[in-house]
Amino acid sequence: MSQRVYTGPRSEPGRGGTGWIRFIPWAFVALTIGVQIAWVLVPDSARIVTTAISVTVFFLASVSHAYINRGLAWTLGFFAITLAFGWLIEVLGTTTQFPFGEYEYTDALGIAVLSVPILIPMAWSMVAYPMLLAVQRLSTTSLGVAIIGGWLLMSWDLFLDPQMVGEGYWDWKTIGWELPGIDGIPLQNFLGWWLAGIVLMFLLDRLPRKTANDAAPNTLLLWTYASNVLGAAVFFGRPSVAIWGGIAMGLVVIPWAWRLWSQPQW
Repeated sequence: MSQRVYTGPRSEPGRGGTGWIRFIPWAFVALTIGVQIAWVLVPDSARIVTTAISVTVFFLASVSHAYINRGLAWTLGFFAITLAFGWLIEVLGTTTQFPFGEYEYTDALGIAVLSVPILIPMAWSMVAYPMLLAVQRLSTTSLGVAIIGGWLLMSWDLFLDPQMVGEGYWDWKTIGWELPGIDGIPLQNFLGWWLAGIVLMFLLDRLPRKTANDAAPNTLLLWTYASNVLGAAVFFGRPSVAIWGGIAMGLVVIPWAWRLWSQPQW
């Protein structure tokens, strides 16, 4: 029996973890899933705390997996880029209306730096990790990684923005054109996410590619896709969001999941 192994451009083996340490990312993965399930069930008054915990444990899942499997230098580079980019693009957005449109954060998300809550760049960073690894399995070029990765980030926001605006975490001052069925969110926001995601993924693809056991971040990405479709369709009463997000994100996630199954990496 033969097994095909994808290595990709500039690929080198990651170091991996030994003993109990390799289970640390999985502990944070389990916490992330558990807290996100709890988010749906807790009273509205407890949701902001649950949101903060959810972002934090997802972020720690990505950080711990990157460090254990890709080393300190790679991890510092990745999270320096994503945290700085996530904060700077949001500062740019809230002060100039580019690239997302006219919006502002409320006080609900807590501590902020230049009007951007610290949870926001953490959210950019946490999800960029499994997404980068996924699109690098689908494309052998930096341009492909940038375009596909930007689309994947944008498709995640198709779920995120309607949900978070509904919770009162930020609001839009000017709407303009909208996607049918996603009221209250300007189309410019999603186009801005794609543009910002293209830039971010291009920068991240400058880091050396390292093959590793990525089952933990893969699980988080699959969970993010499935739970958002289910949540929008069933728990939040937003079937149009489920359709838009399910199709847009599925255009990347489904081929990637097939690649994982048909061409196992580890």
